[in-house]
Amino acid sequence: MRYRHIVFDIDGTMLDTGRADMLATQETFFQLTGEWRAPEEFRFALGIPNSTVFARLGIEDVEEASLMWEENFSKYHPTIRLFDGIVEILKALRELGIYPGIVTSRRRREFNADFAAFGLNHLFGTVICVDDTPRPKPYPDPLLEYLKRVDGVRQETIYIGDTLYDEQCAHAAGVDFALAAWGAHSREGIRADHHLESPGEVLKLVVDDL
Repeated sequence: MRYRHIVFDIDGTMLDTGRADMLATQETFFQLTGEWRAPEEFRFALGIPNSTVFARLGIEDVEEASLMWEENFSKYHPTIRLFDGIVEILKALRELGIYPGIVTSRRRREFNADFAAFGLNHLFGTVICVDDTPRPKPYPDPLLEYLKRVDGVRQETIYIGDTLYDEQCAHAAGVDFALAAWGAHSREGIRADHHLESPGEVLKLVVDDL
């Protein structure tokens, strides 16, 4: 077994939330500024903590904006789906004795409201949300907190995500990074240790003869 700790991002890695994310950001920005922009103008926000997104957009009260975003995001929940193959790979990892982990930029209440609806929580061990550490991705804090809680070894841990922030978080924590190419909107600037074209390829990270 190559990696003993398989840690997943959520948005763009397990859940296809891109459209819902951009629409929620568009609506929140309009409510706060009165300025209407096309959803695609908010693509930069994918995979980035809301506090960072709204700070970049010049919003002063990022806490209020984040709460508004959560409410707007819930309207688009019907558009969210699991990427094909995610359930199967999670079950396969469990059969190998691996309890996958999660490190996400979502708040705990967002995680409980949105991800839990897919009924997969029982397949995971430790979950680190953005409000569990002082600094979010791309800082190493979330993955370092994960390693602390599971008493994990960095060399035996890999983080699977879809954005530059995910990669930077992993490498800053001294952990290998695998790019979830099936959900990544861009590969530019991402220094991945592994490129995975489909969820099924995750097994290559833990089984030597695949």
